[in-house]
Amino acid sequence: MISHLKLVSPKKKPKPFPQRKPNSEYRQREYLTADEVEKLIKAAKSGRYGQRDSTLILTAFRHGLRAKEIAELEWNQVEYSRSPSLHVRRAKNGKASVHPIRGDELRALRELQRNTTGPYVFESERGGPFVPSALNTLIKRIGVRAGFDFSVHIHMLRHATGFALANKGHDTRSIQDYLGHRNIQHTVRYSELAPTKFKDFWRD
Repeated sequence: MISHLKLVSPKKKPKPFPQRKPNSEYRQREYLTADEVEKLIKAAKSGRYGQRDSTLILTAFRHGLRAKEIAELEWNQVEYSRSPSLHVRRAKNGKASVHPIRGDELRALRELQRNTTGPYVFESERGGPFVPSALNTLIKRIGVRAGFDFSVHIHMLRHATGFALANKGHDTRSIQDYLGHRNIQHTVRYSELAPTKFKDFWRD
């Protein structure tokens, strides 16, 4: 009996999808300096929604907010009192905290609130909340307008907070609580790169 079965060569394995390169391949660093944040704020003020966008950048930087935390920030989290405060609700199972609000930020928030109608601090053109991806696109565009020679993304503002606090000499545990990190290893990177770590090495 003749068999009609034929030997079939094994199919070639499909090529794997190209893996995204590490962030270091796309930009030299993952944070902005305090001066660069000021430059970004200045560029934001010249845009169509300058007051909203500049306040957004300032608030994100002062409190180390993630994109999701900015998008979901509501006016009931802003406390106007003798000690103005922001009640920060953290994403990614982070620790909630209460941050003081400084005068310039308080004035910016008060002005912004007069021009918003809903519960969210930062409203889109349609009057609703932003989505994180739209916030990232917004910051990228402002970065281009500011003249940065590297691509800016919104999470760089949170990293900028950590490095700014470390540069001011704040201890790692306090920075951890301020940023809401559950694991202190996520905070250590900021103190490792702070110039104050070596400030007394060449003291006379």
